[in-house]
Amino acid sequence: MDTEETVGAGALAAEASHVELVGGPDPELAATMGFSGFGKKARTFDLEAMFEQTRRTAVERSKKMLEARAREEEAQKEKELRSQHEDIDSAASGSSVMGACSASTCREAESSESEDGSNEELIGPPLPCQTSIQGPAEDTDDDDEFIGPPLPPGYKDSDDDDDDDDMQEEDNSPVKKIPDSHEITLQHGTKTVSALGLDPSGARLVTGGYDYDVRLWDFAGMDASLQAFRSLQPCECHQIKSLQYSSTGDVILVVSGNSQAKVLDRDGFPVMECVKGDQYIVDMANTKGHTAMLNTGCWHPKIKEELLTCSNDGTVRTWDVNNDKKHKGVFKPRSVQGKRVIPTTCTYSRDGKLIAAGCQDGSIQIWDRNMNVHTKFHCRQAHAPGTETSCLTFSYDGTVLASRGGDDTLKTWDIRQFKKPINSVEGLSSFFPMTDCCFSPDDKLIVTGTSVKKGGGNGKLIFFERETFQKVYEIEVTDASVVRCLWHPKLNQIMVGTGNGLAKVYYDPVKSQRGAKLCVVKTKRKARQAETLTQDYIITPHALPMFREPRQRSTRKQLEKDRLDPLKSHKPEPPVAGPGRGGRVGTHGGTLSSYIVKNIALDKTDDSNPREAILRHAKEAEDNPYWVAPAYSKIIGVVILEQDQNSPSGLNQKQFLQKWNQRKMKQTISQSGKNVKYEELDLGKGDCGFKTKWRVFFTMQ
Repeated sequence: MDTEETVGAGALAAEASHVELVGGPDPELAATMGFSGFGKKARTFDLEAMFEQTRRTAVERSKKMLEARAREEEAQKEKELRSQHEDIDSAASGSSVMGACSASTCREAESSESEDGSNEELIGPPLPCQTSIQGPAEDTDDDDEFIGPPLPPGYKDSDDDDDDDDMQEEDNSPVKKIPDSHEITLQHGTKTVSALGLDPSGARLVTGGYDYDVRLWDFAGMDASLQAFRSLQPCECHQIKSLQYSSTGDVILVVSGNSQAKVLDRDGFPVMECVKGDQYIVDMANTKGHTAMLNTGCWHPKIKEELLTCSNDGTVRTWDVNNDKKHKGVFKPRSVQGKRVIPTTCTYSRDGKLIAAGCQDGSIQIWDRNMNVHTKFHCRQAHAPGTETSCLTFSYDGTVLASRGGDDTLKTWDIRQFKKPINSVEGLSSFFPMTDCCFSPDDKLIVTGTSVKKGGGNGKLIFFERETFQKVYEIEVTDASVVRCLWHPKLNQIMVGTGNGLAKVYYDPVKSQRGAKLCVVKTKRKARQAETLTQDYIITPHALPMFREPRQRSTRKQLEKDRLDPLKSHKPEPPVAGPGRGGRVGTHGGTLSSYIVKNIALDKTDDSNPREAILRHAKEAEDNPYWVAPAYSKIIGVVILEQDQNSPSGLNQKQFLQKWNQRKMKQTISQSGKNVKYEELDLGKGDCGFKTKWRVFFTMQ
């Protein structure tokens, strides 16, 4: 395309060079406009013809250049083919037997030809297929050059045979596949890590414990500080018992000490919560959900929306994530007598067709997922009665069931012959109702943890061979119990939850993939200066005062100013007692009804002196007799005078009445029954010079 453009530009330039300008006067223009013309006139030419000529020239030049390039490539290929033929002939002359041509070599030859981009036929004789010099049993490396004459067919070195046998034995030994050369420690908290979960891809780890916390760890996002990117309490004050990612890894099942299981998304936000059943219904099959504490739960291995839970209400229930209003199915374990028995653990088979539950009476009962009435397999005396079977897990091939009992045993079972265990080992102490066991990714080992008392030694992770059940390896984890263990098949890393709040990850840089290897190589992020220093002070002794930064001064002067401020120094108002006053509402409330209820039983009796209460209005009555005098005018009665016996004779009755009428005495009278009395009156001195006190009574008619 570049060649065509170059040629086209040259042709246009050549055509433009042939343009001739013709000049001459135009008589019509001179007669009309008064001047002979506008100058020189350009010659007309055909643009289509010019572009067609340019295109043909570019095509011819492009063909010539492509032909020259093709000839060079053919010459180069011929040289390479001759050199290859010479090498092959020299190698074939030294060997007596020619092997069959390998398919990979032929494919590489074809790919090399296609990469050369030549569509022409191969020049020269066809290439012979390369011979396998070292025999068909050994893999040849195309990149390694063979130095020296070729070996005769069937020749094998004895040292090489011994080394190969040793290597095969080492590779076949399951102990060599245990990734325990390195470890990292994740600090979950201070209490027991009772739940562990890894998503199917191995990118995220979730831990839960007795401290009610659930922590999410992202191996790709962590650095060497090994900090969780999120911590939450999905079930408030309930211990976490089980955590598991779904088969697709998009949601997490959380089983805690309450009766409702929860489903969270990958970031810890709630998606679904199972409904709680009615605890007053006797038949647990008629309730919509669990009515007692949950023990454990897990996801269906094939159906991503289905999950399984078991509870102390004596049921094992299946749920659908899309329907949180009611369970999907109910399985009710029964004892030998047909009574209800509590399941302590439950799980699905690898294909999801069977549901297994370990019960408190020591039995293991297995149902068909689609038939919940009768058990398909059961073993009544799998473990000691009264102990809690803490874990059930199926092998990857689906033929063996491993059970971790509360009677300090680990057993394997063939469900087709479920009467007696295949293998059993005792003396594995277990103090927790969720002590785990799991199979190795190659199904050759079984792993479980042991519990220890405080100060009683180190908790161990013990490996048993599946076929012989012999102890082949152990790892001393920490000075606390080993509660949870998880061996991820893709990462080839072992996760362990301990009784002192630690989650340990064991890995091998060579045998393991991703996971902990991603975060240990990252350095810790440095803390920013802005986060540690609130204010940076630059001290310049010789700077001008106008450029100095204000320093922190004493707060004494500010406190003195605040003391003078009436608003800031105002004493807080005391609590209001009673119905309230001054616009403030009392403690009993501000409504009328609350005020009436508060004061309806109050004693409203007046304990004040009635005489003082009446005499308060005496002066007002004297100044304005509008209310008091008319009241006295309506009183009709007979005045009865009684002289005080204790006082000497002074005024007689006649004199008293005269004094009474003259002075027109008015006295506040209190009414008591039919008698209206007033207290003693000092009317003055009599003839003898002594004071006389009279008691005046008005008797109502």
